[in-house]
Amino acid sequence: MTDVFKALSDPTRRAIVDELRQRDGQSLFELCARLATNHGSTSSRQAVSQHLGVLEAAGLVRSERKGRYKLLFLDTAPLTPVVERWLAERTAPAPARTTAPATGTARMGMKVTWVSLFVDDQEHGLRFYTEVLGFITKHDVPVGDCRWVTVVSPLDPDGIELVLEPTSHPAVRQFRDALTAEGTPFTSFAVDDVDAEYRRLHDLGVHFIQPPTAMGETTTAVFDDTCGNLIQMHHHAGQSAGETNEEKKEN
Repeated sequence: MTDVFKALSDPTRRAIVDELRQRDGQSLFELCARLATNHGSTSSRQAVSQHLGVLEAAGLVRSERKGRYKLLFLDTAPLTPVVERWLAERTAPAPARTTAPATGTARMGMKVTWVSLFVDDQEHGLRFYTEVLGFITKHDVPVGDCRWVTVVSPLDPDGIELVLEPTSHPAVRQFRDALTAEGTPFTSFAVDDVDAEYRRLHDLGVHFIQPPTAMGETTTAVFDDTCGNLIQMHHHAGQSAGETNEEKKEN
């Protein structure tokens, strides 16, 4: 148990355990970003790797190789002897449940909170997506040699965050360049008026590879984001870009 206590004596390592408990199976980059965002950590990736080494030696963290990535998982088994030795006998038994839990109250499922977009240069990407496209900076935190940069729509500032990821991994450029060569957009953003947005961005010097084009009830246009991606913007007749899912159901 000495290794466990030593591993948990450091606040950064406790924060790592907290983050893996919240979301298991993270990559090192994602873990560093969450430490910076949620705990104000300024530790480099090398420093976080050293902390992970201590946690792995204590058996509290294990890693698994998934393709090119190494994912990190929390293992609470080493904490069992601690609970059994000092806490088990002092813990009062839970009262017996006399009524069944109410049905239909639990909300199951997943929620999208972050969507990644790979950019050649994070600083240039942040300027383009905020100053030209009109997004708002949500997070901009140093993480080792890179930054954890996210932007959000002014129409939904508490909604999904677009993560401007660095393109350091060689597979990223290969995948993204193949999409661009075929003229395939990396992602698509909703707007209220494709023609008006096309004129606004065109006047700002944005290069479009596809002008506004009607396809049934949907109009689309595709532009170069100057960061290595093709981006589509779209509008579906009768739907607002700022409309929530509940409003869509009502309509």
